[in-house]
Amino acid sequence: MKLNKGLFWGLILLVPMTFPQFGCKKFLDRKPLTATLDDLNQGTLEGQVLSLYTILRTYAGFSTLPWLDFHSIRDDDAQKGSDANDGKEINTEFETFQYTKDDWAINSYWGDHYTMINSANNAIYTAKTSSLTDEASLRNVGEACFFMAYSYFELVKNFGEVPLINFPILKPTDAIQPKATIPRLYEFIDSNLKVAAQYLPLTSQAYGSNYPGRLTKGAANALWAQTYLFRSDWGKVTALCNEVINSGQYKLLDNFSDNWREDPSGAGKNTQESIFEMNAWMPANSQGNSSLDKGTDFGTSQQIRKNGAPVGWNLGWGWNTPTDNLVNAWPDTDPRKGKTILYSGQSDGGPANGGHGATIPAYTNPDGNGGLAQKYWNKKLYTGNPPSMRTFTGFLGTTDGNGGARWINHRIIRYADVILMLAEAANESNNGAVAAANLEKIRNRASGNLGPTRTILPVIPFTTQAAMRQAIKDERRWEFAMEGYRFYDLVRWGDAVTTLSGLGYTNKHRFYPIPQQTINLSGGVLKQNPEW
Repeated sequence: MKLNKGLFWGLILLVPMTFPQFGCKKFLDRKPLTATLDDLNQGTLEGQVLSLYTILRTYAGFSTLPWLDFHSIRDDDAQKGSDANDGKEINTEFETFQYTKDDWAINSYWGDHYTMINSANNAIYTAKTSSLTDEASLRNVGEACFFMAYSYFELVKNFGEVPLINFPILKPTDAIQPKATIPRLYEFIDSNLKVAAQYLPLTSQAYGSNYPGRLTKGAANALWAQTYLFRSDWGKVTALCNEVINSGQYKLLDNFSDNWREDPSGAGKNTQESIFEMNAWMPANSQGNSSLDKGTDFGTSQQIRKNGAPVGWNLGWGWNTPTDNLVNAWPDTDPRKGKTILYSGQSDGGPANGGHGATIPAYTNPDGNGGLAQKYWNKKLYTGNPPSMRTFTGFLGTTDGNGGARWINHRIIRYADVILMLAEAANESNNGAVAAANLEKIRNRASGNLGPTRTILPVIPFTTQAAMRQAIKDERRWEFAMEGYRFYDLVRWGDAVTTLSGLGYTNKHRFYPIPQQTINLSGGVLKQNPEW
């Protein structure tokens, strides 16, 4: 059955949700489809799946400013950053919770996630209609199912009820669908992750030596544990975290800062602490050569932004910077503080603390005239001035044209999260000993592995469930500062109103309104979130 190409692609471009989708549930048991989508150039299964990683790396809703807006800037520990006039509308929308229904950031976030869903479904469609059941193809199906689940989980966290299209689009109007309930969406996420966990390999080496960081069973199980954490299903969280731990594939790195190490050798990328990572790479002398660019703006968007600062410090766009609230609340005795927060006008702390031995230009004012516009910067992505990767790639930051840091990977799920999820699930299941033991793993590493008799970040024994609950909340705050966890943690804990009310947050702000342009194009079928 052929579609009207003009009408079909018009809807594809205007309504980001309108793509053919096939759920992963019972992948091998589905009956053959009775129609094909031959207007779409499907390509090979392997090529389609590799394109999913490209979407993750290059689409803004996954990799740069819109992702930061939703995931980090809405909490109390991070802010937009940059200078006062750069993206100033974000201050209103995401920092003071004056959400808008039509904006480039929300439209990109929504559309990019449905683009990923579309591409994942095309890959599953190819595997099914071509009867591809060999081991490599089933791995590809697992990858597609993972990205489907990841995208829907992100949408559920941010919008609540959203359209679920789990059938082939045979005519343009099929794409216009109402919202699915949150339980139905989680059911769909579960079905995808079940297939992903079944078919993904234990290590990325199964794909060959040229594909470090490709998805694994551990990534599927860790993401699945996250989804159950949001549903307070402590038994499922415990089982999945233990499966990741018992796989023997992951460990906490000895040095906290090594999680974000970047150098020409590739050290710091896809380490044993990394479970799910957005990969990027820039070859030698690649600055300005688009044919060599396999990078992402995730790192560029968070580097120090020069605005009248000394030559050599135009390192990026300067978004996602620490707040005074984070700096003042975080005890100075925690070594992670100096490895997470970069202070304008001070030394970067040298290699032992995630720095490079340079002194940062001074803060002047919010406009940055004559210096820097922010007092603090996200040190986890700091590239220095100009250590090895800047020299290697040619991104020296000496002029407005060659700043950036497009080689930086995004560490999306770290093993540390699995440990702290297990601690939280154990505590909520009245297993204080397991909770304390896993909390200790994170605190001991943060101390520099000084052992149980240390005075730095001393051991926190289990006393009461309430005390351990607060200790785990604090540990998540410090361990994952600036990584995009805090807002969602506050919401799922029921702490967001208390913590963020001074910024304008009320309970309805847990979900963002659905983009108005998408509702308009649905002809009224898709309804706005009821509180908006």
